[in-house]
Amino acid sequence: MTEPASVRVDVWLWAVRVYKTRSAATTAIRGGHVRVNGDPVKASYSVKIGDEVRARIQGFDRILGVRKLLLKRVGAPLAAEAFEDRTPPPPPREFFAPIVTRDRGSGRPTKRERRAIDRLQGRDPQER
Repeated sequence: MTEPASVRVDVWLWAVRVYKTRSAATTAIRGGHVRVNGDPVKASYSVKIGDEVRARIQGFDRILGVRKLLLKRVGAPLAAEAFEDRTPPPPPREFFAPIVTRDRGSGRPTKRERRAIDRLQGRDPQER
């Protein structure tokens, strides 16, 4: 079987397991979350070997180089061979004060709870 010269971008993203379903890939493309070689594309755009595909997934961009063209969804080891992951590593996480959340509908904090919240956020309750 010969490899095709090009494949639809939504089919390729689904086949290499970037998106769980083909309709999810199509929806992401319609929303402008997928770019090929820096340009926004439609779902019917044909990708070729050597193209760079940027897909925004859960707020982060994945940069993938097309190595193989797939028409069908394949297993994870074969899918990993079909693309080159060029995504830079995420920046190191900085330490922030813990985010204090309260149960919705629990009312206003008591004086004791407010002082505990102030301590967690690094505010000195004696400054007031």
